[in-house]
Amino acid sequence: MEAGRASTVRLETIVSLAKRRGFVYPGSEIYGGLANTWDFGPLGAELKRNLKNAWWEFFIQRREDMLGLDGGILLHPRVWEASGHVEEFNDPLVDCRRCKSRFRADTLIEEKLERSSEGLSIEDMTRIIQESNLACPVCGARDWTPVRKFNLMFRTFIGPVEEQSTLVYLRPETAQAIFINFKQVVQTSRVKIPFGIGQVGKAFRNEITPGNFIFRLLEFEQMEIEYFIRPETWEEYFDHWLNEMARFLRWIGFKPDRLRTREHGPQELSHYSKKTIDFEYLFPFGWKELCGLAYRTDYDLRRHQEYSGEDLTYFDQERNERFIPHVIEPTMGVERLLLALLCDAYDEEPAVDVNGNPYTRVVLRFNPRIAPYKAAVLPLMRKPELVEVAREVARELRQHGRIEYDETQSIGRRYRRQDEIGTPYCITIDYQTLDDRTVTIRDRDTMQQVRVPIDRLNVELAERLQSA
Repeated sequence: MEAGRASTVRLETIVSLAKRRGFVYPGSEIYGGLANTWDFGPLGAELKRNLKNAWWEFFIQRREDMLGLDGGILLHPRVWEASGHVEEFNDPLVDCRRCKSRFRADTLIEEKLERSSEGLSIEDMTRIIQESNLACPVCGARDWTPVRKFNLMFRTFIGPVEEQSTLVYLRPETAQAIFINFKQVVQTSRVKIPFGIGQVGKAFRNEITPGNFIFRLLEFEQMEIEYFIRPETWEEYFDHWLNEMARFLRWIGFKPDRLRTREHGPQELSHYSKKTIDFEYLFPFGWKELCGLAYRTDYDLRRHQEYSGEDLTYFDQERNERFIPHVIEPTMGVERLLLALLCDAYDEEPAVDVNGNPYTRVVLRFNPRIAPYKAAVLPLMRKPELVEVAREVARELRQHGRIEYDETQSIGRRYRRQDEIGTPYCITIDYQTLDDRTVTIRDRDTMQQVRVPIDRLNVELAERLQSA
């Protein structure tokens, strides 16, 4: 999957729209904010829910070989020793000695020196930063500490005393809950390999330099699948899941010319992976990872069997054979998908209002499947007889999906607001409605309007939404 068309929207435009329209707010803003934290407003909450529901429908609900799980955030600390996160889950950290600012060394090298950091050791990064006489982006000093490893897991304690014996971690990924419950899922669900377990849940990473709005967060949600297979079939299932991920991205509305795939080099692979391919998206700040597919071999189940002493092998009755399954892992981040969809859906076009005045029409062209509101009900004017019917229509439609009702400002301004928040259809109640019980449906993308009887409105909307 290759791409080329440049992103036209600036990140500042997306950030402004997201706050103004209630998609994303800065965290704890009334207290001056908390760095690198964000809250999702009414529209953001709906968009996130729709994304997660779409993922669950596509990957779990529609497949007979998939099961769901909801694992805990706090797991036994030995889980993270077995998984390799205590030892391996690190970023290269470097400090400016003058202003004490901290940075990821690999990011500094890539962004400030414009050279690849792939495969560089801690010692290599220290040497490159020192020899390049790199200036601190904050204060301009050129006095750096040696690069060192920084573990990304958040620590906390169980109980009233902060002792080592009570140390636990906030999970940095959701996958491990699936692996440690593998045996119980097999026993209780009577599934046969190949099969997968998927879940959606919070994860936490103490990132050194989060940034680019909600692209990289301290607290985020993952949608992950661990698909258990026989080892000799891994290439077949890797290709299958690569195609399924591409299909899902198209299904929720991504433009294919802003997507591409990139395989990780040998020095770039995670400690558990034999092969990883990222789907990258052309964000306003360049090509960056959107989601990924990894072949984790039998690393996780083998390590948990070793550390726990539990038998985590699978018995294949047809072959009379016992083995540790291998795993294919498709993984997606909710907030990163949300940011990419905001960028992908954003559009501006010249338009003329009812008075003949030109203006720039801003539209979020969300696929109706994931749009926060499926329709908006708008009385033409704020007259009691129109408002009464409009509220009646809105009450009925809310039984079938998320609907907004708006009776403030002129009808033109209300259309513009619905365009800007991505509502696919506007339903207008006018004086003709009082005569013949018909309403107009306005299409967001074409701005064309058709009249539909109120008693057919649910059917008409359902057909339009299903065909999207």
